[in-house]
Amino acid sequence: MSETTQAQPRLLNRELSWLAFNRRVLQEAQNPEVPLLERIKFLAIFSSNLDEYFKVRVATLRRLVKLKKKTRAKLGEDPVAQLRDLLREVGRQQEAFGETFRNDILPALKAQHIHLVSEHDLTAEQRAWVQTYFREQVQDLLSPLILDDNLHHLFLRDQSVYLTFLLTQPENRKKQDEERVVVMELPTKRHGSRFVELPAQGDDKYVMFLDDVIRCCAQELFPKYQKVQVHAIKLSRDAELDIQEEVSGNMLAKIKSSLQKRETGYPARLLYDPAMPQEVLRAVMQKTGIGKDELVEGSRYHNFRDFFGFPDFGLAQLQYEPMPALPHPTLPRTGKLLPAIAERDHLLHPPYQSFDYVTRLINEAGQDPQVSSISITLYRVAGKSEVAKALLKAAKNGKQVTVVVELKARFDEESNMFWAEKLQKAGANVIYGIPELKVHSKLLLITRSEEGQNRLYAYLSTGNFNEKTSEVYADHGLFTSNPDLTREVVEVFRYFHDRQDKTGHFQHLLVAPFELREKLNALIDHEIELARDGKEAYIILKLNALQDERMILKLYEASQAGVRVELLIRGISCLIPELPGQSENIRQRGMVDRFLEHARVYVFGNGGEEKVYVASADWMARNLDRRVEVAFPILQPDLRAEVRHLLDLQRQDNVKARDFHNRFIGPEDTAAARIRSQFDTYEYLKSLCKPGKKRK
Repeated sequence: MSETTQAQPRLLNRELSWLAFNRRVLQEAQNPEVPLLERIKFLAIFSSNLDEYFKVRVATLRRLVKLKKKTRAKLGEDPVAQLRDLLREVGRQQEAFGETFRNDILPALKAQHIHLVSEHDLTAEQRAWVQTYFREQVQDLLSPLILDDNLHHLFLRDQSVYLTFLLTQPENRKKQDEERVVVMELPTKRHGSRFVELPAQGDDKYVMFLDDVIRCCAQELFPKYQKVQVHAIKLSRDAELDIQEEVSGNMLAKIKSSLQKRETGYPARLLYDPAMPQEVLRAVMQKTGIGKDELVEGSRYHNFRDFFGFPDFGLAQLQYEPMPALPHPTLPRTGKLLPAIAERDHLLHPPYQSFDYVTRLINEAGQDPQVSSISITLYRVAGKSEVAKALLKAAKNGKQVTVVVELKARFDEESNMFWAEKLQKAGANVIYGIPELKVHSKLLLITRSEEGQNRLYAYLSTGNFNEKTSEVYADHGLFTSNPDLTREVVEVFRYFHDRQDKTGHFQHLLVAPFELREKLNALIDHEIELARDGKEAYIILKLNALQDERMILKLYEASQAGVRVELLIRGISCLIPELPGQSENIRQRGMVDRFLEHARVYVFGNGGEEKVYVASADWMARNLDRRVEVAFPILQPDLRAEVRHLLDLQRQDNVKARDFHNRFIGPEDTAAARIRSQFDTYEYLKSLCKPGKKRK
């Protein structure tokens, strides 16, 4: 490696890497092999992702741009150039998104006799039906607001679609104000859906945007005007929480205050219909205070994330075939779980296997007279959380329940607060996070009295204690009573209680922010030593994100020493693989498919005695330094082989895997078997349930 390369190792910009990930999501919407209604869902995912991206990342860059030039120079990368580059790429992706929707999705829907119609497409009979529906179901939900001199400021709710109305040609020609601009929020939530199903005609099914129902009947809303032009806008606000991350004082009050500020946060993006008259756009900008920098040209419709609720018309053939959650091969399907966990470790793989085993375990512990305490970390809690309900019952049954609730889990603060307050009222000991850190580890600990001594049971996971996300997030969880692991889980919870540094107390768990980075470096260094001694050396990492510069440089160092590095990265990766003199021994792939890959797995060759860790932590600076994270080893040989087999399926995927440049990695030849790892994972785990089937 040359001195120049050493001085300036190449890394990919984080923002462009994230956009490359969202491009992979869009690829699924463009893929004709994906069932049609699932393609529509991928459009919704793409749109939802982009909304969050503008609320968080773009908003952050806009704040940096406002810094003084000398201060910006200290940042390393120029935020002005970053913002320009990413907005250019966003523009390209949105153009591709629009083309996909217009030229692929709509014709494909029509071929299936599903017609997404606008007000211009209606027959006389349909128009009459829509007008009746509008009067009975929609009109009372509307609240028009006139943009005139009496209105000093227009507040637009974050992420809501608004319709603008340009009213011209009043019937009363003598009236001085011949032109008016009116704004009203699209009542999607109160209406219950963004879509309205019209009566079918034979095999043909018709559906309409709620927006277009209002457009169709706009003249009825403003009968005194002969011409009414309707267009859509949507505002995304800055979602960064400006909280001093300290627990002193009332953290709950601080979070509540910050959520209120989010609603009035700085505008990050105003999407507008390019067909909107300039005088309407100017009026909106004047009344909201939004500048040109925040304007982003959109389309006729905004909030494509509402396509999550697009009607399926009962057409199962246009959706993925059902994959009902599988029973676990070694855990009892009914009855008690604790005795089975006492005998051996068990790995759970949601969504392929039912997350219900976790809620069953908490309910069982809450009712077991020999269980004295239950401790858990809650990062993202479902709105109707069965886990939280089980904890409430346990507290009411007299168990000592300790719940570490992360109030700073972005976009889930309200749900977390709701359950935290309920648990506290029920008598649980609720701990609101850690000063200056987020608690991102997923841990459950149960203490049970057996034969006069306390025995510990634990569940360590890569996924949240959230029943809803467990249906679509692919994760790994370990049920264990192995004292080598459970004793160290106790130490983590002890840290939550007394806030004392536990460095050096962990022999098996890798815990951030204490020793995770240090021990990962040591594991990589060992592979480097093996390679330099001419021995086989390799590292396999499955992550959601690889962004930490120091860890990337360490992987570059390993590559230069001859260590083979394989990366399976779902989202962001700032590492550039296969560069001569820098990363020629590093290969990278990513995968987007039916389920969201969420598990993190670290594998180190270790001279033939392979070490396998499953973790909650990505390799990002925030995970390694500013969060409480736990990586846990898979110690039981059959389970270690199971994790490796599932990982190998993803390494061999030749249907949904993409390379670093987002090119699909197909089979090496036409005769090669197609490996679609998520589907093959389901079949493999299904086979384990068959009598006499042995694990790999």
